[in-house]
Amino acid sequence: MFRLLSLFGLLLILVAPARAQDDPPPLTEADGWRSTATAQLAGSQAAYSNWQEGGVSTLAFTASTDGVFERILGAFKQKHEARFAFGLLKQDSLDFRKAEDLIRYAFALQYRGFGVVQPTLTLGARTQFAPGYDYSPTAEEYPTLPIIAGQELKVSDFGAPAYLTQTLGITYDPDRWYTARIGLGIKETVVGIDRLRPLYGNGPDEAVRVEAGLDAEVQVDRQLAENIRLQSRLGAFQAFNQVGNQVPDTIWENTLTMQISRILNVTLGVVTVFDRDVSEDIQVKEVLSLGVSFALL
Repeated sequence: MFRLLSLFGLLLILVAPARAQDDPPPLTEADGWRSTATAQLAGSQAAYSNWQEGGVSTLAFTASTDGVFERILGAFKQKHEARFAFGLLKQDSLDFRKAEDLIRYAFALQYRGFGVVQPTLTLGARTQFAPGYDYSPTAEEYPTLPIIAGQELKVSDFGAPAYLTQTLGITYDPDRWYTARIGLGIKETVVGIDRLRPLYGNGPDEAVRVEAGLDAEVQVDRQLAENIRLQSRLGAFQAFNQVGNQVPDTIWENTLTMQISRILNVTLGVVTVFDRDVSEDIQVKEVLSLGVSFALL
């Protein structure tokens, strides 16, 4: 529990001192649905022919969509969030390889009868679109899988893994740039391909691994300046059988968007994941992109 509170406190300390624009007006029932949906396309290309100084020809592109849909209905507030992203990278004579891949959906239903502390039911799902490969696998990394020298190894696919969560708890929601939630939750790790199950902590015959525990999350959506926006989500799940001897499963997603013009922006995305069932090390993904974005809603 102390570890969870320390992580969430660190996130709020990092962003609270920044000077920000005014918070958006509180949502009311008369507003109906408050919806925001944006799409972004980003890419880069480099080509060389008889270039004496050397270089590697590359082609990369990423497409993503983000949406938030929320409304007040009587004493209840419901919120839907979705993010879809996919990107490919090609280097020199190599085939296209996946650079970005995410499907994420979250739903929250909050009862607003007690002020800013609101009983909440949340549901979440996260997986990917396409297969993922390790292009230089070793037997030490994948002791349960056959390794063929010089060949890539398939390590993931749609629904392998997929993470599902259901939580009943309370949310601190002051109608500002941050919210915090904690509660009792259930987490399912789904791995639809049997040979990949040991990579994600499932038994060979265990398509779905179910854990019960403490689930918590802090979200930040902060306008740091007129053209700079920080979106951050820090989530942690502490299974009851891990209390006292393991760090909780943690995922910290951060997106910093710097608007250059009405449609052109620079986006820095950093995601860190720690799940001891998958790896003893912290997993890190960083994506820096320049692209165009436009509002869908």
